[in-house]
Amino acid sequence: MFPSLETKLKRYLDLELQLQDAAVLSDPARMVEVQREYGGLRRVAEPVQRFKRLEADIAAAKQMIAEEQDADSRAYAESELKELESQRAELAVELEDLVSAGDSITRGGVIMEIRAGTGGDEAALFAGDLFSMYSHYIEGRNWKIELMESSPAERGGFKEITFSVTGEGAFHELQFESGGHRVQRVPETEAQGRIHTSAATVAVLPEATAVEIDIKDEDLQVDTMRAGGPGGQKVNKTESAVRITHIPTGIVVKMQDEKSQHKNRAKAMRILRGRLLEAKQREVAEQRAAQRRTLIGSGDRSERIRTYNFPQSRVTDHRIGLTLYKLDQVMAGHLDELIKPLLEFDRQERLQGDAGAAVSK
Repeated sequence: MFPSLETKLKRYLDLELQLQDAAVLSDPARMVEVQREYGGLRRVAEPVQRFKRLEADIAAAKQMIAEEQDADSRAYAESELKELESQRAELAVELEDLVSAGDSITRGGVIMEIRAGTGGDEAALFAGDLFSMYSHYIEGRNWKIELMESSPAERGGFKEITFSVTGEGAFHELQFESGGHRVQRVPETEAQGRIHTSAATVAVLPEATAVEIDIKDEDLQVDTMRAGGPGGQKVNKTESAVRITHIPTGIVVKMQDEKSQHKNRAKAMRILRGRLLEAKQREVAEQRAAQRRTLIGSGDRSERIRTYNFPQSRVTDHRIGLTLYKLDQVMAGHLDELIKPLLEFDRQERLQGDAGAAVSK
């Protein structure tokens, strides 16, 4: 059995007990947090528990063979043992895949931020196109999307937009979308038909739990203010907007979309925990990327990871040299042909890294 999977199973069983705890049941916020982590760990816990049951059944079958005097009964037990060992071998491959996927496989939640970059109005429109693309993909996966904050641009699209995605495998599948996305196309306002290049950045933040990221109150500066609206419209008369500064890192999160200060603070804290965990993971990923001579998974937002060329209906992922001539399908949310090769590439790199580490020992 793999130690990392045993640790996850232990945590899963601990959360199972918490879901029966009256203190947790009476605290809606805590209940949601526990359920989110519990749901993510289920994908690991269930196959590990099946593996343990198979090992127990195999041990029982071997004992029966050793003790059974009747030839027919022994033959039956040997046949059962062969079948059980075949099932265990298949499940062992699944467990290896879970190990190679790392912690991403157990994370059901993710927070995504899309920001318009260079390119003015066209960059904002492209940010809106990316949000639409991801929204269609999320809908197709039957995940839940929740808009957290947005800043619409005057001519359409977004200056920036933040949303959360909840569902089994959401972080695992979307983790490599972090980075710079570049678009090449002819803007509607371009009379000469010239191709313009603009960009947007995407950040993928893991939904961190309070257990993973313990934020001390004394490390926070919390400011409240009235929420502003476009052109002075729809301005909240109460101080519902919240700006939280994490003093040790200087990370600032502002939230004003909700009318309730309490809800804005809760959302801001979710984003802050995600950014702090992302920073920790990025340090590890950058070390791993340097060792593997690849930037995949580094989470560097300044890195250009993908180009969307509309005149040629071409999308290129620069990290693995993948080019598809089906941009219309990609923008409609059909991302499997981009996401699956990235996941497989990372899986192979992890397995090679694990094999190298085993040899060095």
